[in-house]
Parts: sequence; C-alpha cells; structure tokens
Amino acid sequence: MTSRRSFIKKSLFLTAGGLFADAGLSTPASAMQPPPDIFDAEVLDMEFWVKPRVIEVVRPASGERARLLYWKDGEVIDSAYQQLCHLLRDVNGGGKTTPMDPNLLETLWGTQAFVARYGITAPLEILSGYRTPESNQRLREQGVPAARKSLHMDGKAADIRVPHLDAVVLGGLVRSFRQGGVGFYYRSDARGGWIHADTGLQRTWKG
Repeated sequence: MTSRRSFIKKSLFLTAGGLFADAGLSTPASAMQPPPDIFDAEVLDMEFWVKPRVIEVVRPASGERARLLYWKDGEVIDSAYQQLCHLLRDVNGGGKTTPMDPNLLETLWGTQAFVARYGITAPLEILSGYRTPESNQRLREQGVPAARKSLHMDGKAADIRVPHLDAVVLGGLVRSFRQGGVGFYYRSDARGGWIHADTGLQRTWKG
C-alpha cells in the first residue's frame, strides 16, 4: 500500500511545474523538496505544535476575510473561536451558526501552517462550513454533492481550497492528519476543485 509520505511526494512531483510557478515563488520547482509526512514526528519539530496558532481564512461567498490568533499556550482563545464559528456559518441558510468542532479547526490550521513552510501563504478558502438541515437538503435537490447525513450539519466538516495548490496534494495532506474523512472534488475550471475535510470516520472518496 502506498504510504502517506510517498503519496504526498508523488503528488508534489506530478504537479510541481504548475504548483510553484503559479504561486509566484522564486525558487525553481526542481529545487523544491517535497514536504514530509505531516504526522512524522521524526521530521517535524516540536515547535510546529506548540507555537501560537494563527489561521487566515476567506469566505468567497461573503467576501469576508480574517486572520485570527485562536490558540496559545495550550488553550483555545474563546473570542477568536467565536469569530471562526461565525466565519464558518451557513451563508446560504440565513447566516445561522453552530459551535464548530475544535478538531476541525486544528485540521484547517495544520494544513495552512504546513504549506506556509513551503512558500504558499494564501488564506485558506472556506467554500462551505456549517449547513442547516434545510440548506443541506436544498443542495441535494439542486444536484450539488451533499450527503443526506452530512457532517456539515454537525459543525464537523468544511469544504476548503488553497489557491495555487493542486487538489490532489491538498487532499493528501489533509488525509495525513488521520482526523476523519477526506473527499476529493475535482473540477476543470480555472479555480480547480476543492477538498472536503471532516472529523468523522477515517475514509476517502471522490466526488
């Protein structure tokens, strides 16, 4: 079975030409080293996990953007957590909010902090966060991929995208957290696809 590290490494090499060129990095793609496995304790220093956690997100649907320090000295900062729950609200369902799973926020932060080490510092795009049952049903009726018992309705899922980062690479990175499900949604338009990340059972799928 292909290891998580080799999956990410293979994906990076396959997409490196467009990945780093589009990001506007000065380092040639051929000189970039593929990221290590995000959960390989032998290669990730402890500082990565104990430093203050700042996450920068944007909601394309509402035009909102925020950069928040939400974790420091082992504790979640409640005011920042509440702001993140608001940013992850159902923008298509009357703006309703719910307490988001802190483990999901850890996945989002870890993803952004990891790729930032390799020069990709764009905000994390949140395409979908919390959904009310009514909003989720409307998506199903419109033919949009939405599970009948979607974890979006429990505040345990988000659909995300990182500009200039191939969906295959992003999904492989999120999957390496082993925190839940990862859905790969590929699209051929200019902005590409997106990744569904949740804190349910560990599983993967393509949509």
